[in-house]
Amino acid sequence: MKFIEWSNQMSVGVFEIDLQHKKLVGMLNHLFEAMQEGKSSRILKTIIDELVEYTKVHFETEEKYFHQFSYAEKEEHIEEHKSFVDTLEKFISDYKAGRIGLSADLLRFLRKWLFAHIMGSDKKYSSLFIQNGLI
Repeated sequence: MKFIEWSNQMSVGVFEIDLQHKKLVGMLNHLFEAMQEGKSSRILKTIIDELVEYTKVHFETEEKYFHQFSYAEKEEHIEEHKSFVDTLEKFISDYKAGRIGLSADLLRFLRKWLFAHIMGSDKKYSSLFIQNGLI
C-alpha cells in the first residue's frame, strides 16, 4: 500500500510541474516504505536529504514561472515555500543530531502539507501557467 496515491485530481495541468509533484509523492512513498521496513538511519538520512534537495528544485521551477508570468500571488506562495523548507531543515537538523527520530507524525505532516499545497496554492497558478503556454 502506498502512503500517498497520486490522482489526476492533483494535476495542475502543467506537465513539468505534475511530473515534479509525482516525483515528490514517490519520494514520500519511498521514505514511508523505508521506515516500514526498518531501514538503517543512514539510508533514511539519504532519502530525506534527496527529498529536501528535490523539493528545493521543484520550488525553484515554480518560482521561475511566477516571475516570468508576473504571478500576482507570488510573494505569498514563495513565503509558503520558504516556511516549508525552514520547517523541514529544522527537522532534519534535529534528526541528524539525534534529538528526534523519524515518526509517523512527520510523514503525516509531509503528506498533509504536500496535498494541501498542491490542491490549494498550486491550483491557483495553473490557469496562468497554461494561458502562457505551459502544458
